[in-house]
Amino acid sequence: MTLIKSISGIRGTIGGSTGDNLTPPDIVKYAAAYADWLIQRNDNQKLRVVIGRDSRMSGPMVSALVVSTLQFKGVNIVDLGLSTTPTVEMAVVMEYAQGGIIITASHNPKQWNALKLLNEKGEFISAEDGASLLQIAEASTSEFNEVDELGEYRADDSYMKKHTDAILALPLVNVAAVKQRGFRIAVDAVNSTGAMFIPFLLKSMGISNVHVINDTVNGDFAHNPEPLPEHLTQISTFIKENSYDMGIVVDPDVDRLALVDEHGNMFGEEYTLVAVADYILQHKQGNTVSNLSSTRALKDVTENHGGQYYASAVGEVNVVEKMKEVEAVIGGEGNGGIIYPDLHYGRDALVGIALFLSHLSTQSVHTTCSELRKKYNDYFISKNKIELTPEIDIEALMMKMADRFKDQPNTSIDGLKIEFGNEWVHLRKSNTEPIIRVYAESKNESTAQELAGKIIKEIKAIVAS
Repeated sequence: MTLIKSISGIRGTIGGSTGDNLTPPDIVKYAAAYADWLIQRNDNQKLRVVIGRDSRMSGPMVSALVVSTLQFKGVNIVDLGLSTTPTVEMAVVMEYAQGGIIITASHNPKQWNALKLLNEKGEFISAEDGASLLQIAEASTSEFNEVDELGEYRADDSYMKKHTDAILALPLVNVAAVKQRGFRIAVDAVNSTGAMFIPFLLKSMGISNVHVINDTVNGDFAHNPEPLPEHLTQISTFIKENSYDMGIVVDPDVDRLALVDEHGNMFGEEYTLVAVADYILQHKQGNTVSNLSSTRALKDVTENHGGQYYASAVGEVNVVEKMKEVEAVIGGEGNGGIIYPDLHYGRDALVGIALFLSHLSTQSVHTTCSELRKKYNDYFISKNKIELTPEIDIEALMMKMADRFKDQPNTSIDGLKIEFGNEWVHLRKSNTEPIIRVYAESKNESTAQELAGKIIKEIKAIVAS
């Protein structure tokens, strides 16, 4: 497996050959480069970095290597231990730290791990900063401090409460309304830190009837951890058999949110952001942003409330950059990533849960999840992928596809997106896996899959030639 270096961090599988996987020398190399990058941008001042991890089996070992490397570089560490990506992002700001590292491979299976790298704002480093960091890493000339100049270490387990308190203090989080509804909620925490953080949040909002499945925080994921419908049959069945009001599903680092209605049906990962945006825009007029691979239903909701919708390249850092540019009041990604700038600029399933429950609780009496979902225009996205081999020239492939569909409106700011009236197809190389993603959206499942199939056939024909 090739080690992947991108705006999403340094990601790879555990074990194998140095330079091709996430091995101990690779972890030390990139942690040291990150420290050198921080030193350069902070005029050699004493540095503080916040560390946190999800529950992956490799997490304690990777964390120990990262912490030790940074201490050898003279960096002071605040270690949150088992945590979430958005919690670490918020802790960077609260600690007045110069950076942060989240040790998680997000939705990837358990054999993967990664270093997600943050700046002093608790946001993912930019592509430009990432390129500078990689240059430092490839120079391989890092120096380490002598014994009297090592960094200090402090463990801090207070941030689950601090994160929750910050969410509950938001004006649009209506704790009283949520408590009054008396929801029965099931949670699938995929044996990661969502099993700690989500029940704490829900109980802090007055919800006493919470049942967590896959609640052993050991990183032995009970199913594929990406919160897609085909992986969520267990919670779907549980809700139907036990008459729960809804289900909440997160990925291992709790930055993606998927919902299940009272019938055990998927609310739609794409519609998590749509519903939350609808709620925010009811109270605060403004603009919205999502990436090019997200449903046009967000555009519909935004325009219904008198705002303007903007699309960004895929990747949280790109969405955040666009949100700041257009002063968006809400944004995110169609994979269930909610970015609410009144709290912080990062995908945050926890604030997404609080805002969604507030939205549902302030509808007409006893409105259900399924009834709320019917408020929004139906679109279906067919999500497909094509495995890459080293000899495929991605840039040439995209150029040939653009030429074949040159008579259709298209954009190449991130891969290639081709529009066909109210339908679209988006092709892009993944930042986190050696694949091309092929997303197609239409008004129903069959036409979306037909459109995706047509494009995949074209791609395969070009590759074959």
